Amino acid sequence: MTGATGFVGRQVLKGLLARKATVTAVVRPDQPHPPGTTRLELVDAFATDADRWSAHAAGHDTVCHVAWFVDPDNYLQSTLNFACMGGTLALARGAAAAGVTRFVGIGTCFEYDLATSAPLGTDAALAPRSIYAATKAATWKALAESLPQMGVSLAWCRLFYLYGEGEDPRRLVPYLRARLSAGLPADLSHGQQVRDFMDVARAGDAVAAVTTGTCSGAVNICSGQPVTIADLARQIAAQYGRPDLLRLGARPTRPDDPAFVVGRPTPLKELA
Repeated sequence: MTGATGFVGRQVLKGLLARKATVTAVVRPDQPHPPGTTRLELVDAFATDADRWSAHAAGHDTVCHVAWFVDPDNYLQSTLNFACMGGTLALARGAAAAGVTRFVGIGTCFEYDLATSAPLGTDAALAPRSIYAATKAATWKALAESLPQMGVSLAWCRLFYLYGEGEDPRRLVPYLRARLSAGLPADLSHGQQVRDFMDVARAGDAVAAVTTGTCSGAVNICSGQPVTIADLARQIAAQYGRPDLLRLGARPTRPDDPAFVVGRPTPLKELA
């Protein structure tokens, strides 16, 4: 497993261990040891070639690949996404050569064509509009074309808007909580954007279910429930008794910010 110490990965790991999986966690030397795992240290997983991955993957039956570059300030347009794509393809090639029979990767709702007001199923058209989304979509397509021919079952878990434990403070929900708990105003855009929010603990458990299951292809990990950003902010503000601190419209709306992003969840019975 890669990414076991990250925001999503920690929750996936909990789900895997709860299902009695034996996990080797790929971590950098400066990262803590994920509890319940065997530790494999790599300075840069995305710079590891297929031959080295083949040696590391020997004796394993499944790869759960969660790691990617996700700094909130610049992940959408960072060129580091190209390294993540190349490193992922090397991991997949090496794993297949080592006899791994299942590969689970993490995609994003941003792969889809977001110029729509309809819920997004896994059969929706792809039209990525950032380097991040484009490299995720390209990775999915490359893996979908190659891994089954190598005898490897592939599942690609597309995540929507997550929040919860361990979230980066620069993201929306922790920003709101920090401002409101301190009695400070929280500046937002108009907030009419509709989103599909899900607790990362639920999402991580769903990814773990996919990893230990047999489903293949694209999988939507989402709630399917449309909520505006303004309504979410009001719900959080109500917990602090400070709705007066919300400043809707104080920030401009990004021109590339989609108006509606809601998924059609893959049924739980299909995740097994």
